[in-house]
Amino acid sequence: MERYSSVEKKKTFREMVSELEFNNKRSCGLWLILVGAVIIVSLVFGGRFIVNPIIFLAGYYVSFFIANVNRKVRAKLSDGPTSQFQIKMIYFGIAALFILMFFIAGPFIPSWNWRMIWLGVSLATGVHFLIFYFVHGRSMTVLGALCIAIAVSGYAVSSVPAAIFLTADGLLKLGFGIWMLFFSKPTRARR
Repeated sequence: MERYSSVEKKKTFREMVSELEFNNKRSCGLWLILVGAVIIVSLVFGGRFIVNPIIFLAGYYVSFFIANVNRKVRAKLSDGPTSQFQIKMIYFGIAALFILMFFIAGPFIPSWNWRMIWLGVSLATGVHFLIFYFVHGRSMTVLGALCIAIAVSGYAVSSVPAAIFLTADGLLKLGFGIWMLFFSKPTRARR
């Protein structure tokens, strides 16, 4: 016996993905610009922390409010609706970011190994960008892959200061943000 009528038929994951519209690239672009700038400023004042945690956290939360919480900014930058599936993926992606940071960077907190902590944060962020494909499209998979490559390079080449890799990470986010805010157009998932 069917659980759903033909009108209420539950969509498969593949059907939901094939119907996605990526209408909020510009707000994501603003977010990436702000976070990229926060990373760069935090690096300038990082000192022994590499990335200044006070500046980073304060800047991160102010940026989050400006780009993601402020309804006027979101409405101005939005090119259409976000589906319920995409909203669920946003929450899943944010939760995954904090879980990944806990498991990747968290083990280095007791020893205060700032290099490993910040590279772990960078790696976790790159992985979480892959989830945001479902919200903003293919550009997020490219950004995620590049962020992962930068973080892994930082782990692999310990003779190079972490600040170099983290600067590259911040500049990458800044560049993608500029592209998404000013040049990217709404798209649909390929069927």
